[in-house]
Amino acid sequence: MAKEKSKGQELADKLFFNLKNCWDDIDEKTEKEIDEFAQSYKQFLDKGKTERECVEAAVEMLENNGFTNIDTLKDKKFKAGMKIYQNIRGKSVLAAITGKKNSAEGCNILGAHIDSPRLDLKQNPLYEDADFALFDTHYYGGIKKYQWTTVPLAMHGVFVNEDGKKTTVKIGEEQGDPVFVITDLLPHLAKEQMEKKASEVVEGENLDILAGSRPYKDKDVKEKVKLGILEILHEKYGITEKDFASAEIEFVPAYKASDIGLDRSMIGAYGHDDRCCSFPALKAIIALAKEKTAPEKTLVCYLSDKEETGSAGNTGARSTNFENFLAMFCDNESDLRLCFSRSAMLSADVNAAFDPTYAGVFDKKNASFMGKGLVLTKYTGSGGKYGASDANAEFCAKVQAIMSRNKVQWQFGELGKVDKGGGGTIALYAANLGMDVLDCGVPVLSMHSPFEVISKIDLYTTYSGYIAFLKNA
Repeated sequence: MAKEKSKGQELADKLFFNLKNCWDDIDEKTEKEIDEFAQSYKQFLDKGKTERECVEAAVEMLENNGFTNIDTLKDKKFKAGMKIYQNIRGKSVLAAITGKKNSAEGCNILGAHIDSPRLDLKQNPLYEDADFALFDTHYYGGIKKYQWTTVPLAMHGVFVNEDGKKTTVKIGEEQGDPVFVITDLLPHLAKEQMEKKASEVVEGENLDILAGSRPYKDKDVKEKVKLGILEILHEKYGITEKDFASAEIEFVPAYKASDIGLDRSMIGAYGHDDRCCSFPALKAIIALAKEKTAPEKTLVCYLSDKEETGSAGNTGARSTNFENFLAMFCDNESDLRLCFSRSAMLSADVNAAFDPTYAGVFDKKNASFMGKGLVLTKYTGSGGKYGASDANAEFCAKVQAIMSRNKVQWQFGELGKVDKGGGGTIALYAANLGMDVLDCGVPVLSMHSPFEVISKIDLYTTYSGYIAFLKNA
């Protein structure tokens, strides 16, 4: 016989905000759906390790589900229920399902980013030293530089010659491919290195990638190893050293996404930030595209580039691409401005999961936890909320209500203790257009490392939350 609750316990149940572990209440059917979703996500991660590859994968998914490239449409008069997308220079993508209401009534939007921290080649990267060929790099985004040494790396990107011919490169991902690496100093000789601050243990200029050591067989050539590497690249891709100047070559971890833990409850991979939000956002709009009736409002999914470096550039969220896309659904400039002011957006981005190993940097009362659902982050920024959009109370309550009504477990989260650091998302750029925006995504362990970790159930809960938002905002 169950013990009757006391008056105080009943009151506590009513008034306290207590989070349960999401795994506690799922049935066998839902658990299977979670595993299937996680498997498709891992495949997406392995296929899209760069923003260009993510766009290719996203376009394939959209086209396979009835979305049409907006640039191929002769008639730009959009009817309710149309499914369209736009590829922005191969590095960001926008997708939409047109609604029954005029776009001046506003849109429901999911905005994520598909770039991740990595190492980019400099414009003149290949050099020879001590009979080694090395690539000179410039790191992209916020990283702990020491984490990128002794990690197997893969080479991804494109060369474009002066005739406009584009050549895609991907080395290190297939079975039998060579990989690349940044060397580190052995402990026996690292006394001075180990006494440095962590930020200085490996200098940015020393993140040089080992590319080869076999000399070209010609005694008259001065840089034999460098020439040998260029010969291989020329034979396989038809490029010369000059072509590096216009290339976009990125080095990323060469390993694949993997299940973590004996219970396989987590996923370890490169690029969870922010692909663990961009993939559910994409899947959410695709799921709603299968419904028989058109949505009331136009639904938009925006996967942007360059968030990790401040969203600048003509494929980033600070460009006019987003505005131009929404303008196509509006009759005039006035309607576009009304569209902005009446739109609702989730900035689909991650937050830092509480890590008991490093508990000192978190405010545990205000941290997000793995396994406890999607994270609603009212503000990001740093040092007095600098750089944050800080969502208003009315919109926060609205999003919370949507999640609660649709039985999507949500939690709140702040990025660490006050003055311990901070970060940002694309939320402020959308907010600057006048729309309501709230950050909402997956809690992540080891964020910005070459091997981040998330919970499968948080991934699936976020997907469910994104669907609920698009349908009900």
